[in-house]
Amino acid sequence: MGPGPTEVHPKVLQALSRPVIGHLDPTFIDMMDEVRVLLQYAFQTENACTMAVSAPGSAGMEACFVNLIEPGDKVVVCINGVFGNRMAENVVRSGGQLVRVEDDWGKPVSPDKLEEALRTHPDAKIVAFVHAETSTGVLSDAKKLCSLARQYNCLSIVDAVTSLGGVPLYVDDWGIDAIYSGTQKCLSSVPGISPVSFSDAAVARITGRKTPVQSWFLDQSLVMSYWGGKQKRSYHHTAPVNALYALHESLVNLQDEGLNQAWQRHAEQHQALRLGLEKLGISYIVDESCRLPQLNAVAIPEGVDDETVRARLLNHYNLEIGSGLGAFTGKVWRIGLMGYAARTENVALCLRALEETLN
Repeated sequence: MGPGPTEVHPKVLQALSRPVIGHLDPTFIDMMDEVRVLLQYAFQTENACTMAVSAPGSAGMEACFVNLIEPGDKVVVCINGVFGNRMAENVVRSGGQLVRVEDDWGKPVSPDKLEEALRTHPDAKIVAFVHAETSTGVLSDAKKLCSLARQYNCLSIVDAVTSLGGVPLYVDDWGIDAIYSGTQKCLSSVPGISPVSFSDAAVARITGRKTPVQSWFLDQSLVMSYWGGKQKRSYHHTAPVNALYALHESLVNLQDEGLNQAWQRHAEQHQALRLGLEKLGISYIVDESCRLPQLNAVAIPEGVDDETVRARLLNHYNLEIGSGLGAFTGKVWRIGLMGYAARTENVALCLRALEETLN
């Protein structure tokens, strides 16, 4: 019950043990096509360029930035936690001009601050932000932020590592141009794969570049020929066959449950956890209006040692919760309710174990 990787669904673990086949085997190609369709459902998009990067969410992030940024491009990055700072680092390493828009940790991205930055920098080409900030448990208004990006003729890059499958996310309706996620959060699969999706406008930016993408492996103009439609696939790299088996199974689970039902389950388990934590005198650091149900950031009670409590939970109850990051180190616990882990028995175990440990 930490911030990820989360508990993996038993069916996903079984899928991992299937026999390895070639990454250009017709059967595997058929499964890739199914993965793309299932990801389109999860992202709520019709984007043809929807695929799984053969590396963790951090590589999905880098794929979005290195493909869309050319040297000298001005990029506005909204920062309200650890992962916004990582976006900013990607801009710098891609040769872009970074414009930082900062909000306090524990607060959502401010649309007003973003609009002010876009007015000040009318030559900006991209807006980037984290939808669900894993380091703080905050949900930002992606629909509003993407609307502002379009209003000022910018493409948008969105981090959905913790939001995909856990809270409402509508790539097409919200006008998101590039989005990346991870398999180890609300999809309840194993780490190592990053689902991504690019709008037609983003693909046009990639194919119309004047300079080559700085990363050969993450160059989407090359990878698209491997993940592309029904035409003959071009070899690009050896795909992680069994990890993609696992992703496929997790996406089938999500489709079988239904997106709305999955979002509702996360919300209901969050409310049960919240009520129990409040009875223990444990409070949230994030306002209720922008809390992530799947990532519960709570203040460590005064006089309680962070590491002692987490070690006892792990050693006596086989239960993991996350520590704070950055400025929140030693001050915050991050309790995950992601995917398969968002179950009644887990909430009950967590509350009982915390109560006995604190007593």
